[in-house]
Amino acid sequence: MNFRLTFPVAPIEPSLQYTDKLLLTGSCFAEEIGARLRQNKFNVNINPNGILFNPLSIAQSMQYYLDEKEYTEQDLFLHEDLWHSWDHHSRFSDASKETVLNAINDSQAAAAKRLKEADWLIITLGSAHAYALKENNRIVANCHKVPDQAFYKRLLTANEIIAALDNMMHRLFFQNRKVNILFTVSPVRYIRDGVVENNLSKAILLQAVHHLVNKFNRLFYFPAYELVIDDLRDYRFYKEDLVHPNELAVNYVWDNFANNCISPEGQKILQQVMEITRARHHRPFNPQTPQHQQFLQTYVKKTKALVAAHPFLEMGEELGYFEGKV
Repeated sequence: MNFRLTFPVAPIEPSLQYTDKLLLTGSCFAEEIGARLRQNKFNVNINPNGILFNPLSIAQSMQYYLDEKEYTEQDLFLHEDLWHSWDHHSRFSDASKETVLNAINDSQAAAAKRLKEADWLIITLGSAHAYALKENNRIVANCHKVPDQAFYKRLLTANEIIAALDNMMHRLFFQNRKVNILFTVSPVRYIRDGVVENNLSKAILLQAVHHLVNKFNRLFYFPAYELVIDDLRDYRFYKEDLVHPNELAVNYVWDNFANNCISPEGQKILQQVMEITRARHHRPFNPQTPQHQQFLQTYVKKTKALVAAHPFLEMGEELGYFEGKV
């Protein structure tokens, strides 16, 4: 008897290489996958604006990177003694305007540079629901706990999403002729919008993404949403809030991502990197024993050999630990 509906995940071609430069943007699920890429020594820039949920804000952030926009005081507003940007997550918010602007503009500059030289842009769409300011109808990336009365909430249409992403990609492909784009839809369930409303939102995102993927050769889709919703399909794979996939679910999606989106050569390197990073976090009962010292020396040799074979890997922290310098 089958108790789960599994399905094959189509490998993407071209696939991700360890030498690629990656930019990830979108919902909190982008951060989960991005964190695993970073942990395994891929060259990643993750969510330069912080977490973004709706596709229009994601597309706008890309346009601003391409414009090399520099934020000024006029782009900030004060709420509850903190300065915020409507284009950024609250991780940038602070009591000091200067601190906010410095953090935003440093992130903008790094993102602008990365986008123009990126091999892969990975976009995770979270929700088709968006919030617009009543005073000027501007779509905001984050409400920053400003009272609901300040916003209109509306459901974006597939055509709006397609137009915004299409316009952004035409500009991007003109400036970066090698970049590929990988879309995912977040499996996080935004039940604050309502269960029916969340499902409608996800359906609109999926419609828009598949329209674009079928239109361009350089666009791909990875089924993170389907792996959680249709394959795992059980609340035991969610955190206590019953909204966010738990670590077990994220690891399952990551395993499928690694097996189908990373090149065969990259997967071999990945296994070696994972062995070394696991050894780095090993906690001995007694660090002074000859057995543990031999363990450290073994991994000094393994780390040096791996970096010698693949000089693009940044493993200084691991090597420093094994050599007793950290």
